[in-house]
Amino acid sequence: MSSRDQILNKIKKNLPQAVPLPDHQGDWIQYEDPVSQFIATLESVGGAAHVISNLDEIPTILGDSVSDDDLVVSCVPGVFDGRMDLSTISDPHDLKSVDFAILPGQLMVAENGSIWVTDENVSLRVLFFLSQHLALVVPKSAIVNNMHEAYERIDPSLRSFGTFISGPSKTADIEQALVKGAHGARTLNVFLVEGLPE
Repeated sequence: MSSRDQILNKIKKNLPQAVPLPDHQGDWIQYEDPVSQFIATLESVGGAAHVISNLDEIPTILGDSVSDDDLVVSCVPGVFDGRMDLSTISDPHDLKSVDFAILPGQLMVAENGSIWVTDENVSLRVLFFLSQHLALVVPKSAIVNNMHEAYERIDPSLRSFGTFISGPSKTADIEQALVKGAHGARTLNVFLVEGLPE
């Protein structure tokens, strides 16, 4: 018997016993104020949150961080309209120089400060990852306490793309120093818009 077969036989003999999957019903974490918890958690992972009453406030809050020379892409109607027409882009590689992307988010999770995003109204999903700075616009009412509630609200089969984003890109692998923007957006701003329909 070969050493490969010996190893595989030992693995087969020592497989863990099959057990039923756990019941996902339970007393999962709840927050008295999910919005405040979301903001605190997002800030703890390097993001910034802004509660606003209308979309007109976004350019003012971003202020001087967006210059006239910056390449800005917005998939949120009414915010930085006219800066770049995505319908003229056929190759996602053409977006490699995007400075700011303002994109819609669908759902926020207070537990971990994450935002569920899909390709709905975002024709080129690489925008979530290629831009230097990312801003997500989410209805303030679209918030849940924990991931269990989040998965009850979303249906991944409805879109070809969906993911959770929490904070800017970061890594701590380099000399034990936290580096932001290592492989994605250097900053993340989340705008919680009061009265925006889900």
